[in-house]
Amino acid sequence: MSPAPSPGPSPEPSPARLRSLAARTCLASLALAPVLLALPAASAAPMPLPLPERDSDRLTVTITDTGAPDGRYELYCHPDGGTHPRAHRACEQLDTLTRWGKDPFAPVAKDANCTMVYGGPERAHVFGKWAGRPVSTQFNRQNGCEIARWNQFSELLVSPESAPKE
Repeated sequence: MSPAPSPGPSPEPSPARLRSLAARTCLASLALAPVLLALPAASAAPMPLPLPERDSDRLTVTITDTGAPDGRYELYCHPDGGTHPRAHRACEQLDTLTRWGKDPFAPVAKDANCTMVYGGPERAHVFGKWAGRPVSTQFNRQNGCEIARWNQFSELLVSPESAPKE
């Protein structure tokens, strides 16, 4: 009995077969497009950032003009620590404010309509690294928008003298 003939090299696909494959691939991509486009719209709230690498979340906070001696402290998150009087609460608050595509430390928009309410002379400077990004921002209480921004970071911007340790 003679061995079965070996099938030689496979023939090149015909141009018509290539066009057919391309058309099916294109149609499959078009069928998935509405599903892919609907994914971001499915979640109304922004997704929280995953916890960054250990030791990457380190902020230095300087509080001035409070009527008490100026305060400066370090805040470390993930794990929580440093000289901040309420490290755990401040880290939790920062985690809550952190969202993909949003800078939690962004300043008040230049064109924001703010009430002309004076909240006091307190000022703060925060710098370091949060969620893998550098941070260098100023806080004050000069108008309603700035007061609201300060209050958003109330645990972070607590005066060291007025805050009992956790």
